[in-house]
Amino acid sequence: MVSGLFLSLLVLPVVFCTPGQYPLQQVLSKYFDVQAHRGGRGNTVESILPAFAWALIDGATTLELDNGITKDGEVIVWHDENIIAEKCQDTGPAFKDDPEFPYVGKFVANLTLAQLQTLDCGSKRQINFPLQSVYPGVRISTLKELFSFAECADPDFRILWNIESKVNPVSPNRTRSPEDFVTKQHQIFVNSPYRHSITYQSFDWRTLVTMKALDPSIPTAALIDLESTETDDNGTSPWLAGIRLDSFKGDLSVQVASAAHAIDADILSPADVASFVVDPTLPEYVPFTTRSTVEHAHDLGMLVKPWTVNRLSIAEQLLDWNVDGIITDYPNMMRRLVQQRNRPVAPKYPKKRVLECLNRHLKKATP
Repeated sequence: MVSGLFLSLLVLPVVFCTPGQYPLQQVLSKYFDVQAHRGGRGNTVESILPAFAWALIDGATTLELDNGITKDGEVIVWHDENIIAEKCQDTGPAFKDDPEFPYVGKFVANLTLAQLQTLDCGSKRQINFPLQSVYPGVRISTLKELFSFAECADPDFRILWNIESKVNPVSPNRTRSPEDFVTKQHQIFVNSPYRHSITYQSFDWRTLVTMKALDPSIPTAALIDLESTETDDNGTSPWLAGIRLDSFKGDLSVQVASAAHAIDADILSPADVASFVVDPTLPEYVPFTTRSTVEHAHDLGMLVKPWTVNRLSIAEQLLDWNVDGIITDYPNMMRRLVQQRNRPVAPKYPKKRVLECLNRHLKKATP
């Protein structure tokens, strides 16, 4: 049943929304956008339902996640192109004498949903995230399953979503095509109660262009880092949909904003760092997102939400430059910093209700 709050948001005059911004997004834009990267992988094993549950409890404004597409065309919540042993472990074949078993090491695009959902992807704590909570036995979810959990935990439909297509233009045989991603993701988006609160993001800007052509109303976020700006012999990057950065004025920090604007992106999401040294207090530190990046993007009418910001020293710098949001593995800590800076933050979700919904949905997913 749709709540009264959600109905009231839907009838807000569209004229008051900025381009690409729905009423719900407008209402929640009064809060600084703390985005839980992969559900907040600093706190919970990434990309599984418990990660997103704890992100809500910790007060994230937006749930950030990635989609892959399986061999049989299902849209799943998973970051990597393949299943790596550091994150998942096999439990057994989907059916007797399955020639594809074991599945660890295989590409998502070459496995069916049934095969992928035999994997235990909740038991392994990542070496770089020693505070991760583990959830042994938890499986990979489909996007529909995540939305179903969210509807239970969020009856007022307040969650914002930042959903990425994991397309690889350099090795296209590793993932499904941009057209497959846009078609299949869009179908789920528009049939979800969250259709008005989804941002679509990608490093492969072909998917952003394709999504805009299909549905101009969905806000898009152009992801970019130093690697994706590297050009081939023709002076273009395979990641940027044929856009030449050197066709725009200014240095790289300004060019990336101009390039994102050229594909009608609503949001620029640049990497926070362009060097192996990752602390602004050290002399070798080189930021990728600069004050010039933020100012130029704002001048062009775009929001700026850098990723993946896990150092408060970098976050403080970005807040000084008036970014509109921050994608982080630690939404709880970032929310605290934003509050200390007297920026408004979104309300947290009731822990009891969220965990009850989580347990209900985990039981459904138990093989």
